[in-house]
Amino acid sequence: MSDLAKNDTLKNLGLFALVGGLIVIVGFVQGWNTAVLIINMGLISAIMAIGVNLQWGFAGLFNVGVMGFVALGGLATVLVAMPPTTEAWTAGGRGVAIALLLGAATIVGAVQVMKRMAPGHKRTIALLAVLVIGFFVYRAVFDPAVEAIERVNPAGTGYLGGLGLPVLIAWPVGGLLAAGAAWLIGKTALGLRSDYLAIATLGIAEIIIAILKNEDWLTRGVKNVVGIPRPVPYEINLQKDPGFVESAANLGFDPVTASTLYVKFGYGLLFLAVLLVVLWLAQMALKSPWGRMMRAIRDNEVAAEAMGKNVTARHLQIFVLGSAVCGIAGAMMTTLDGQLTPGTYQPLRFTFLVWVMVIVGGSGNNFGSVLGAMLIWFLWVEVEPMGLFVMELVTSGMADGSALKAHLIESAAHMRLLTMGIVLLLVLRFWPRGLIPET
Repeated sequence: MSDLAKNDTLKNLGLFALVGGLIVIVGFVQGWNTAVLIINMGLISAIMAIGVNLQWGFAGLFNVGVMGFVALGGLATVLVAMPPTTEAWTAGGRGVAIALLLGAATIVGAVQVMKRMAPGHKRTIALLAVLVIGFFVYRAVFDPAVEAIERVNPAGTGYLGGLGLPVLIAWPVGGLLAAGAAWLIGKTALGLRSDYLAIATLGIAEIIIAILKNEDWLTRGVKNVVGIPRPVPYEINLQKDPGFVESAANLGFDPVTASTLYVKFGYGLLFLAVLLVVLWLAQMALKSPWGRMMRAIRDNEVAAEAMGKNVTARHLQIFVLGSAVCGIAGAMMTTLDGQLTPGTYQPLRFTFLVWVMVIVGGSGNNFGSVLGAMLIWFLWVEVEPMGLFVMELVTSGMADGSALKAHLIESAAHMRLLTMGIVLLLVLRFWPRGLIPET
């Protein structure tokens, strides 16, 4: 290994050690529960960042619809892990299934008309007839079934529920749901120029969120799905276990604190295992001939196409892969939260912040994405309390009731956005390729 490579390795290890040290300080100052929670969400964010890095760092695809794929991962946990609502299935489950089949048949029929009929007025009329008739038949079956489902105990259920399977199965299913949606989107949007692709993916992500918010029969809408099963024990069960209580006491912890840390460490180990697998696969892909081909396409599409590479097919491939990774991360995050809340999916948190992680860490470098995710998430959580501390320190000499003092203290709530902007500007100015640039 050359001296330059050794220096880069030491620098990268130092950056990771710095972030780790900051989290350790939080553990001593604010408590280890907060520190472990930062680690867990940082691990999930790192997986999201790797997904975006696959698309942008490997292929130059500007996907601003990350939020939608993360939300589909969250939906997977409901469809897989929640128990089925038997009364709802009896009331309208069959009707919804038939309606969805009719909708699919309408789409297939429209495609067949487009393929089998020659272009002209007759094909246009036939296509409109298939779509209009199919739509009204679909709604005639779908609407009564949905109304029947949503009338079943709307305060507690009012939806079909899931399959009642272990929640860990939902993580790969979340990836499959996101991959399927990405394939449909990519078949139509990947031919667009980068700025139009960004607009299209953002709009489609908003459509996905709108569906989750309004289709109560599927996700309970804004009433949220709570009580999603866990892959780790519940704290209350641990607190009732005499053996666990005794072990906690021997370590100097009270049962409540010990049970909370135990559960969060359990989640952390699961998330770390998934991150290591995703990171290893991404690294293998990066170093493979396929990865070199993707970077060649990213750098010069015209030259790659002249060499016989199918640029559109490769873009679709990596768009699907990156979206699947984001879907897995979305399922993991919903599992950690224990509930699906469609109203919380906001572009600022699930698109902009992930992009900041990738840019700050270093696009094109998977380890940079992990570093950027851990650092940016740490700042996202800690900047507001640190800002409040600074403002209280600055205004400590001001009189109580001062309008300026109140304004400065209230402004601490906006420190997150200000800090993200400053960090992004500093990195783009002094490290334009990111903290760990592509090699």
